[in-house]
Amino acid sequence: MIPAQDILKMAAATLTLNKLRSCLTILGIAIGNAAVILTYGIGQGSQDYILSRLEEFGPNLIGVFEDRDAFTWSESRLVLSDAEAIQQTISAVQAVAPVIWVESMMVRHEQRTLTTLKGTTPDYLFVRSFTLQQGRFFEQSEVDDWQRVIVLGPELAKKLFDTENPIGQGVQIERSRFEVIGVMAPKGSLGDENEDDDAYVPITTLASQNASFFSPYGLRISYVQVSAKDSNSIRTAAFQIQNLLTQRHGKQDFIMVSSIAYRQLVRQITGTLTLVLALLAGVSLFVGGVGIMNIMLFSVHERAAEIGIRRALGATKSDILIQFLIEAVFVASIGGLVGSLTGVAVAGGINTFATFQLSISAPAILLSVSISGGIGICFGVLPAYQAANLDPIAALNRT
Repeated sequence: MIPAQDILKMAAATLTLNKLRSCLTILGIAIGNAAVILTYGIGQGSQDYILSRLEEFGPNLIGVFEDRDAFTWSESRLVLSDAEAIQQTISAVQAVAPVIWVESMMVRHEQRTLTTLKGTTPDYLFVRSFTLQQGRFFEQSEVDDWQRVIVLGPELAKKLFDTENPIGQGVQIERSRFEVIGVMAPKGSLGDENEDDDAYVPITTLASQNASFFSPYGLRISYVQVSAKDSNSIRTAAFQIQNLLTQRHGKQDFIMVSSIAYRQLVRQITGTLTLVLALLAGVSLFVGGVGIMNIMLFSVHERAAEIGIRRALGATKSDILIQFLIEAVFVASIGGLVGSLTGVAVAGGINTFATFQLSISAPAILLSVSISGGIGICFGVLPAYQAANLDPIAALNRT
């Protein structure tokens, strides 16, 4: 049995005999390995980014929306008293923010812009984890008195006031003048929703601008956003809200979506995307493995005389088999190491300017290098088997 260190020395010496061929083979594995690491980093990074953005848009959030297929216009829908009942009776709930909204034209001097105008309550600030850049949010007394005060998203404030301070100034909505009392801090967009371009007013004030929000059952609302006390209370709160509203409405004519469901959906989508990208990148590794097989088959043919001499001097079939397998693994592992270093370097470069950070972990790198070594074994078996079963006399006759 030849010592392992001697086999490694022979493998290294064999690779240096034809540097170009060896480098091209290593390159094929390196490209595939780097592609796998980068696709994993993109998938994991995008998942972490989206989940963090969801948390920024409201912790432990539960949304209650109308199920438009479950009612007719003559029936009761979500009303303000539903939101008040949730706040007063559900123990697992910390805060509730009912919302109504309309698309409205906002005017300031000659500047006109179409925006989403949302009517809500002071708890909206907490439920959605919003902060203020300037001024303040409206208070409950202003909701009770139907005050015409408004809080602008930062992008909307920029459109209407440019570099001027908007606090205390007025904007025109329909025939009413609203006083700007605050500007939200930038929140960013999620999907096609950009709340930095929205405006917020007391829910009663907005309802007074549009008679369609009033019904025999109370003030109709578009949806309710609820913040559970903590992440462990989300399921309990959702269950209690479902029971309460079903009892109040006589049937379940609403849809509930929790942040847990959003997170699960994000993980499913990004996990599937990462898997698909990794499989596509794996094709590069497969091609690299084919390259290893080709170079090893050619090496067997080229080194037939060497194999014959070694067999004549007492080397067993297993010695030859192990040597060629180790050479294949050696090439694949070097390619895997080079590819991993390249993938990490490229990911670092992307992270300097990308919206989200590619997530590259040590286990992912170790797994990728291990896969590369496994490919060396898989694609090295046939050449190694061929070399081990080469007839010594026939091999010596090739000299």
